[in-house]
Amino acid sequence: MDASDVRRAVPRELFVPERVWVRREDGWMVPLLRSEEPEEWERLVASDDEAVITQVDDGAHEKGTWPTSSSSSPEIMAIMLDALDVREGMRVLEIGTGTGYNAAVLASRAGPRNVTTVEIDPEISARAREALDKAGFAVRVVTGEGAEGYPPGAPYDRVIVTAAVHRVPYVWVEQTRPGGVIVVPWGPTFHPEWPLARLVVGKDGVAEGRFTGPSSFMPLRGQRVPQAVMHEAEERWERAGRPECGRYGVTVGPDGQVVWLDEPSKPV
Repeated sequence: MDASDVRRAVPRELFVPERVWVRREDGWMVPLLRSEEPEEWERLVASDDEAVITQVDDGAHEKGTWPTSSSSSPEIMAIMLDALDVREGMRVLEIGTGTGYNAAVLASRAGPRNVTTVEIDPEISARAREALDKAGFAVRVVTGEGAEGYPPGAPYDRVIVTAAVHRVPYVWVEQTRPGGVIVVPWGPTFHPEWPLARLVVGKDGVAEGRFTGPSSFMPLRGQRVPQAVMHEAEERWERAGRPECGRYGVTVGPDGQVVWLDEPSKPV
């Protein structure tokens, strides 16, 4: 799958709001309105490799510093969907609804009534629900804490997370059937490329897998880390000889998680 496959599945413009955000030369992020700058709005939405920022600073209205919600680029969506390997009839849980676009693409593959998506921000959740309804995708949109998953819909065949973590909530593993797959971006706490993890859940309730990368995403609320932590992690990575992110893996069980290098017996 590539970005063009994502676009063919569902038009992106159906889910991007009229107001998006762009960064100015002075560093501030400011609104860009479709009604005022239609060509630039359309250029952003048509891009295969650019995320379209739809919220900054958890809801600022005039200007802000940090992106806190977006429509992911079709390019990274395609990478994650390939890793997820969703097929018709699978039950899918998405953590982080955003605009609803990714949920719509998931619904086009698994079937709308098999997709549940969870969004912590009520305003974003309501807007996504409206866009999904208007586009004809009867996806279940839940306003709630993504770190808790959504137990009423479990067990899921697939779980996809559209926010970076540095610790996998074990409830995601508990809500995934044995043999199911969890795809989740990782913050730069051991590797600077913000790698992507693909975990398979075993019958013993332990999820394990390796990283690929890069897959830079905004952090899950509640798992944001200071810049100093990122710098320290990069320094440790440098001292270790700059290992490729594919050499790393992670094991998540009821007693916690371990990130490892090359094999589970070599924890980082």
